[in-house]
Amino acid sequence: MTLQERAETAANYKKTGVCNCCQAVTKVFADTLDISENQLMQISAGFAAGMGCMEGTCGALVGACMVAGLKSQGMGSPKLSREILEKFREKSGATICKELKGAGTGKVLCQCDDCVRNAVNSLGEVMGL
Repeated sequence: MTLQERAETAANYKKTGVCNCCQAVTKVFADTLDISENQLMQISAGFAAGMGCMEGTCGALVGACMVAGLKSQGMGSPKLSREILEKFREKSGATICKELKGAGTGKVLCQCDDCVRNAVNSLGEVMGL
């Protein structure tokens, strides 16, 4: 599966309610990881609506960093996460869920399905996938 296909599949998982944002990102990389899809879904379940119910980091971004950690076996994960975060911010306009959704401002910067696409693409760009 190409990176673009993974991004579209992840966006569809989110759009159809199969997964939360974090789960959608991790699920599309399950075939490339040494962990079961079920375990990925469980690990990423708590990151719906951003950490802390829109108060924290976008769940899709968290999922991308989880996958980077698994793919790199934890080697250089902080650096990879920083690079993913920067690319995601460039694409989405922010990294905090409530800012992305316009909570308090009414100005939506990025819809969830696009955040999921951006997270998958940012991960892929940083890791050369």
